[in-house]
Amino acid sequence: MAISLRKARTIIRKALEKGREMDLKPLSVVVLDAGGHVQAFEREDGAAPGRFAIAHGKAYGAVMLGMAGTAQMKRAEDQAYFMAAVNGVYGGQVIPVPGGVLLRDKKGAVIGAVGVTGDTSDNDAVAALNGIEAAGLTGEI
Repeated sequence: MAISLRKARTIIRKALEKGREMDLKPLSVVVLDAGGHVQAFEREDGAAPGRFAIAHGKAYGAVMLGMAGTAQMKRAEDQAYFMAAVNGVYGGQVIPVPGGVLLRDKKGAVIGAVGVTGDTSDNDAVAALNGIEAAGLTGEI
């Protein structure tokens, strides 16, 4: 199963709604397909223009490694050389922190990733999960 544009837009809309409900700083949300290609992106008014690269880096690392942001951060803490090597392989595009959430279908297959940035990484992950669940998918933080 691929992530449809309709589901990607639902994820974004619901993630942004959760951010407003939690009174978070302006968020930026990207949804990538299983190949790491952008399916959809939105940046709230007031979010810094560089937030696309951060949201993308969170999601890109998750989908390309098959490892959610929380697991990537742990790996970076335990084996900094590994994450440095990964970032070399992927041209510095991986940001190994929470807020990069793997997207899984009902059978558990990875179909993409969501990257949220703008507030704390943990709050970013909460917003992402809200969007993912609203789209009827499973997120792995």
